[in-house]
Amino acid sequence: MNNNTSLIWNIVLTLAVAVLFFLHFSNKPEAGSAVVDGQVVPGRRTVYVQVDSLLTNYDFFKETKKELENKNFQLENELNTKGRSLQNEVAFFQQKAQTMTPEQARSTEAQLMKKQQDLVAYRDQAAQALGQEEAKKNEQLYKNIRSYIEKYNKENGYEYVLGYSLGGGILFANPSLDVTQKIIEGLNKEHAASGGAKADTTAKK
Repeated sequence: MNNNTSLIWNIVLTLAVAVLFFLHFSNKPEAGSAVVDGQVVPGRRTVYVQVDSLLTNYDFFKETKKELENKNFQLENELNTKGRSLQNEVAFFQQKAQTMTPEQARSTEAQLMKKQQDLVAYRDQAAQALGQEEAKKNEQLYKNIRSYIEKYNKENGYEYVLGYSLGGGILFANPSLDVTQKIIEGLNKEHAASGGAKADTTAKK
């Protein structure tokens, strides 16, 4: 069941090793530009975001993580309760089977088999529903980050905004180019303005 709430999401792994987006911002010469074959080549304006830190401090991610973990916990408890109840019925049947007529035994056994099948079907359906909800949260997480970085870039005109994480595709990043905190503050401000978790829940209805 824990696979359904593996909240180091697939989209996060993508962000850790890839460029979040690419934007050409201006063809004007900048300080530090080089001349190649008589043409001015603009300097690369690149910054990066620490993905692990972003997720750890992004309120939308934290709230969603907690929400999905709670639902997973509740589902596990429900399945355990139903499973124990069925086990008790089976044990009772085994104790009383010899006192039943063959027809009663067959009927009771069929009922127990049906309950077991229903429980397995319910487990699979609930797990699928939880997985679908997680996938929607994955998509919303990506959209939130992408949308905010695009807004942020309109004011700053960066050519690249990279996702950086230890062990990812970027082996070194100059700390002076780290804009993680600014992105976190902006994302959390937008999330708070939208009403946070309450707004997310209302939007589903």
